Amino acid sequence: MHARTPEQTAFADSIDAFCRARTGTRAQRDALTQNGTEAHNPALYAQMAELGWLGVGIPSKYGGSEGGMSDICLFAERIAYGLAPVGGYVTTVVAAGPYAKFGTEAQREKILGGITGGRVEAISISEPGAGSDAAAITCRATRTPGGFVINGQKTWCSNAHIADHLLLVARTNTSSSRHEGLTMFCVPTGTAGVEIRGIPTLNGKDVNDVYFTDCFLPESTVVGAVDQAWPQLMAGLNSERLILAATMLGRGRRAFDDAVAYVKERKQFGRPIGSFQALKHRIADLATELDCCELLLYRVAAMADEAPERMLPREASMAKLKATETAKRVALEGVQMMGGYGYATEYDMESHLRATVISTVYGGTSEIQRDIIGKTFGL
Repeated sequence: MHARTPEQTAFADSIDAFCRARTGTRAQRDALTQNGTEAHNPALYAQMAELGWLGVGIPSKYGGSEGGMSDICLFAERIAYGLAPVGGYVTTVVAAGPYAKFGTEAQREKILGGITGGRVEAISISEPGAGSDAAAITCRATRTPGGFVINGQKTWCSNAHIADHLLLVARTNTSSSRHEGLTMFCVPTGTAGVEIRGIPTLNGKDVNDVYFTDCFLPESTVVGAVDQAWPQLMAGLNSERLILAATMLGRGRRAFDDAVAYVKERKQFGRPIGSFQALKHRIADLATELDCCELLLYRVAAMADEAPERMLPREASMAKLKATETAKRVALEGVQMMGGYGYATEYDMESHLRATVISTVYGGTSEIQRDIIGKTFGL
């Protein structure tokens, strides 16, 4: 395990105790998630807000508790391990970055202050024709007196249905290059002309299509500089990749611990199945990989804390790639080691698989992460 400060150890212990008390049993989690169909429980999230946990990484002037990327990752990891149904946290903390760096003071007070109080935020970038190729965005923001009119469709927008605002990226200029002419907007989800439709998935209700039809946004909703969203987005990629990596490290460790508990108890041929070499070696390999993930993640998080403005494309992509692929492997191996019970909804392993298998796709696919890493070597 990586070294923690005494404060971080106490913080992690508090989160673990909270999760054991409120989400420690399957019955508790089913009650909070409508039997696994909802990824976010507002009441549980509000309790975390009252404890001050949602303010980690947010300046105290907005009600936050300060802290850096290492602290944010620690929180994300431990709530994922505890299976706390607060799926709105990841997009919220990722969205906080652009507002903190590029937003107006009024935007910071509204968004960052709202986050510390338990509000959920979402980011709207992907489109049917713009996923891995984010520069292909066509959702149009046309200038009009007093602001902009938005028309177009976004998709795979996580938590839009529970968010207060969407951090929208739209095209404001078609005459420039693909990476120019993009602008960020802060869009209240109740704005006229915004329609949010859920997309059914293997993992329940968490992503959405968002349609913009003659949606008027005043000039005050622009986040940062007009036509400059691309470099603003690039500045926040470290944070997104590290937070996603931390979440999957937590989920991967939970899947691992669940698998170990099972193979210690399950007996075949007169002894625990974990005593057989085939499973013992699997467990050894998975434990090693998870420790590697942890060391990599928190090393990169420490680098980000030391120089918050530094771009870490290679290191952040490595962390995201390693953690998500490892978590998926742990869950797949867990299903295999548990046999039919790993496939049954009676146990959590099948939900671990559903949660981890998509992690190698969202936030930049594993293929995209490898491409980024390769480019940093001049390839």
